[in-house]
Amino acid sequence: MTHNLEPFKQQAAERALDGVESGMRLGLGTGSTARYVVEGLAARLRDGRLRDIVGVPTSEATAKLAGSLGIPLATLDQQHELDLVIDGADEIDPQLNLIKGLGGALLREKIVASVGQRFCIVADTSKVVGRLGEHTPVPVEVISFGMRPVEQRLRALGCAPVLRRNASGLPFITDEGNSILDCRFEQIDDPERLDADIHAIPGVVEHGLFIGMASVAFAAGLDGVTRLQRSR
Repeated sequence: MTHNLEPFKQQAAERALDGVESGMRLGLGTGSTARYVVEGLAARLRDGRLRDIVGVPTSEATAKLAGSLGIPLATLDQQHELDLVIDGADEIDPQLNLIKGLGGALLREKIVASVGQRFCIVADTSKVVGRLGEHTPVPVEVISFGMRPVEQRLRALGCAPVLRRNASGLPFITDEGNSILDCRFEQIDDPERLDADIHAIPGVVEHGLFIGMASVAFAAGLDGVTRLQRSR
């Protein structure tokens, strides 16, 4: 039986927001679960539970949503150190390593996450896996120049790269004007090694493996919200 995941996403978002304090500088994630974070943050600012919050959005879509809800926004040039970053994930392994980027904002998401004192993940329990790559390809953001040799080198790492396309069938273009190759690996035994190997390919801008970055995750499901803590 398939359950409606939206209530779980909202529950995880609200749990994460309980850790937000007035005066914080926040990184605002992208995606369906992160949307509930933005909406919940706006509600807490409206009713006075929070004040003096500044948000740094990880995508143009998040910036548009947050701005429409009255959340004060800044750029990373204006706020280059953040107290807390809250974002979703496509997969979460037992060490809180992540696959992110199915929403297409992985580059900005990783930059914002890297400057946060804490990086908090919100998700429903379907995103929790025993090993990365069980359900989700690894998105790899690449420049259009020389994409074929990049594809060949990615294949040599054991994956099948597929150029991401939008609903119209045209190549998907990120906020930074790049393309995305979705790379499905049969098995990811060593995420740290794969992280380094993909980064070593000229033409790769960034990829969706977030290794050792998340400090806590809230995963919501039928049994409530579970807090997952990175052990190392």
